[in-house]
Formats: sequence, structure tokens, C-alpha cells
Amino acid sequence: MPTKSKAQLTTGPIGRTLLLFSLPVLGSNILQSLNASINSVWVGHFLGEAALTATSNANIILFFLLGVVFGISMANTIMIGQAVGARDLVEARRVVGTSTTFFILLSVLAAALGYAFTPDILAAMGTPADARALAISYLRIIFLALPFMYFYNFVMMTLRGAGDSRTPFYFMLLSVGLDVVLNPLLIFGIGPFPELGIAGSALSTLIAQLASLAAMLIVLYRRHHFLALRRHQLAYLRPDTAILRALVAKGLPMGLQMVVISSSAIVMMSLVNRYGSQTTAAYGVASQLWTYVQMPALAVGASVSSMVAQNVGAGLWDRVTRITRVGLLFNLLMTGALVALIYLFNRHSLGLFLPDDGTAIGIAQHINAIVLWSFILFGFTIVLFGTVRATGAVMAPLVILFLSMWVVRLPFAWVLERTVGADAIWWSFPLGSVVSVTLAVAYYRFGNWRAAHILPVAPGPAPEPEFAAQAPDTSMGTACEEALSTAGAAGEQALAGKSPAPAEAH
Repeated sequence: MPTKSKAQLTTGPIGRTLLLFSLPVLGSNILQSLNASINSVWVGHFLGEAALTATSNANIILFFLLGVVFGISMANTIMIGQAVGARDLVEARRVVGTSTTFFILLSVLAAALGYAFTPDILAAMGTPADARALAISYLRIIFLALPFMYFYNFVMMTLRGAGDSRTPFYFMLLSVGLDVVLNPLLIFGIGPFPELGIAGSALSTLIAQLASLAAMLIVLYRRHHFLALRRHQLAYLRPDTAILRALVAKGLPMGLQMVVISSSAIVMMSLVNRYGSQTTAAYGVASQLWTYVQMPALAVGASVSSMVAQNVGAGLWDRVTRITRVGLLFNLLMTGALVALIYLFNRHSLGLFLPDDGTAIGIAQHINAIVLWSFILFGFTIVLFGTVRATGAVMAPLVILFLSMWVVRLPFAWVLERTVGADAIWWSFPLGSVVSVTLAVAYYRFGNWRAAHILPVAPGPAPEPEFAAQAPDTSMGTACEEALSTAGAAGEQALAGKSPAPAEAH
């Protein structure tokens, strides 16, 4: 992997830095959504609308489950970013070790419970009867893959917190490539592979995630990544009470943000399910397109969060405001362009997933006409949240999302749906976006998020000037990582000699 291209998150021109850091994140998001869309094409065109309804319902559950751990993963990312920005590698490794243990235990528990209660979960969602058996077989295999998905996302978020957005992209490319190849082989039983139908689609995801995770860990250790814990550093896996408390205290509200979004999506799906498989299929396919529309904002928001975290750790508050402004501009340009393209080619884009002569495609066109534009506003909210949560301010975004989705969007859809039909569901999306962006702007302008903190202890003394000038690299085995590793080794030697590390001096 190249060693010269660096993402200098605390130095250099902000626009260029944010763009270069965002592009691999955006690429990863595109690959994930493209993978889901390709799977939907195979399922929808060859296994029927009932199978597509089954995967749509199951994927809502998967989004919910990933949302459960999003907060812990994001807290881990921000804490690593602030520690790396402060050049405190010992603290960064403490965070990695504690988070690793926590993620492993949580993923196994979630997978076991989810597998056991799969039929009950789908029944509670009101999954249509003609799709329920298919959804059960699909979702149970997804639950088996869940530990690998959790840990895979954890490793990717850790690398981004350290300033590396390219390595996760490379291995996402590997995972998606494997999934795309294996899907038709396992669905239709091509060659030596068994014919598994919809279960084959889920199994291909499991195999791809496991293989990519194993390959990524092997490469990280062979390249001696500065956050890859070696044998003599395994003591970091023993949970640090202060870090664990910070992960939960800050991660839980961020995780609840995703739970608010995903749980509202589940309730919304239950409202949509009342209108039958065709409307559910239309909504599921429209949602596939919405994932693409939201990807630029999600990528920019995640990159803004990583950049702000490192700049906060380095004490460079003047750059934080400029990073936010550039992020908002990027969202407007990129999300706006995608919205315009889909409006221009609405039916053609939907025709990739649905038969052109079916009823569902017309319903999906109507849904897009009402909902699409509002994702520009929601993108602004995502970018602003990316800034404020990077400092440790996590409660306000949670409250804002709860108000916009559970106090405004869902009641609006549920009450008016009885009189105006499904259009009330579709119009609830723009209404929720208007409320969320209004409240997010107000908190960014007038809230006390700049006074928040996330690290359990203050960073150590300022590094030497020549060390401080170096920035985290976007690839592995670089000069910057060697400098960080040297500093980390010195800190660990101090710990071995019973001298307090900088992070523990407070």
C-alpha cells in the first residue's frame, strides 16, 4: 500500500483533507449499499416479491442491531481520535483493548438472543404471512454472521479514528466482491454449491464478512499497525474501568440515536406492511435508493467527526468551525446532485429492482417524488451531529432525533394515515427532516457542546514540536505510525518501570 499519501487531519488545507478522507469512507458506503442492491436484484427478480419483502423486513432488523453497537463503536473512534491527536498512544491502546473485549462479548450475546427469538421479532413487526418463513431462514443466518459484522465494523471504525480511511475501504472491497460472487452461486446452486434460495444470500454475507475480517487482521499484524495489540500488550484486553465507563456513558446515547432511527424504521415498516407485499416491496426498493442518497452525508459526517476529534485532542479549536462549514458545503453539493439525478431518472433507477410492468414500481415512483428532497436537510443534521459528538456532546443529538422521529414523524404518519392513506407515511419523512435540521442548527449555534469531553482522563503533556507536526497516515507502516509506535513503546516502558504514563498522571 502506498506510503506517501497522508490524511493530515490536524494540519493542511481543510477542504482537501476532508475530501480525501471522505472519499474512501464514501466508497465503503457505496460498496455496502451496492452489495445490498445487487442482492435485492437477485432476490427480487428471481425469487419473487415475497422473498424481497422477507429481505426488506430482515434488513430492518439488521440495521437495528448494527445501530445498537454504533454508539460504542463511535465512542471508541472518537476516543482514539482524540488520543492520537494528542499523541498519546498508550491511551489509544487502552481504548482499543477495552473496546475489543466489550465488542466480542456483546456481539455473541446479541447473536444468541436474536437467533432464538427470530420468529417472535418478525411476528411483532407484522411481516406479511407469505414472506414470514423466508424471512426467518434469512434472518437466522444473518444472526450467525452478526459477531463477525460487529467486530468487522469495530476494526474499521478504529482505523478511521486513527486517521486511516483507506484500509477499511480496501477490505470492504474484498468483502463486497466475495458476497457478489457467492450470492448467485449459493442462491441457485451453481456448480458444486448447494441450492439454498434466500438462505444462500444470507450465507454469502456471512462467508464474505468472515473472510474479509480475517484478511484485514492478518494484514494489520503483518504491517505492524501501531494499534494492533501484540502478545506483550494483551494486558490491554483487560477492561479499563474508566474507559469502559466512558464508552458506555458516551456510547450509549450515540447508540440510542441509531436505535431511535432504526426502531422508528421498524414501526414505519409495520405501517407500510398494512398495505400488502407490493407496497412493502416498493418501499423497500425506494429505501435502497435512499441509502445511496444518504451516503455522501454519512461519509462527510463520519469524516468530520474523525477530523474534529483529532483537532480537539490537539487543541486546534479554530479548525473545528472551518471543518464543519466545509462539511455542510460538501453535503449540499453531493447529496443535492444525487437527489437531482434520481428525480431525472426515477423510473429507470427503480426498474433495476422491480419489474417495469408491476404495480410496485409506480408506488415507488410516488414515494420518491415526496421524500427524496428531504435527505438534503437530513444531511445537514448528520454533519452537525458529527461535529458536536466528536467533543463528547452526545445527549442533544439523541434528544433531537427522538423529537423529530418519535414525537413528530411517527405520530403524524400514524394519525393521518387513517384519513389520507399511505401518503401520510411518505410526507412524515420531510416533516421529520425539517424539525431535526432546525433543532440541530440551533444547538450548534447556541449549545454548550464545546465544553464537553469524552476521554476519561486529560491528555498528557504536549509532544515535541517535530513529533507534533506529523499527522496520522491513511495507510499502514508509514513514518508517522513508526513515530507513534516509538512514543507508545516509551510510554509502555514507563509503565513497566512503574512510572505513571501521561494519561494516568491526572
